[in-house]
Amino acid sequence: MKAMSDDTLRVEDAVNETCPWSGKPIAADSLALYRGAVVGFCNPGCRDKFETAIRHFDEALSLRDVPLLAKGIE
Repeated sequence: MKAMSDDTLRVEDAVNETCPWSGKPIAADSLALYRGAVVGFCNPGCRDKFETAIRHFDEALSLRDVPLLAKGIE
């Protein structure tokens, strides 16, 4: 997932109309690309919080798929 400038992503292409964190209307300066879809947030702080959460879960899932021996666990 990657935040992109508002000239790349368009608010009218967002899959949502309200911020998933606050419930407020989404803003053109607070868009992210997630799994090929534009997702909107009410402000850049909410967008950044989403990106941090996604990175955390993606990393946890990737570590889960590593064999235990590779993690140093027998």
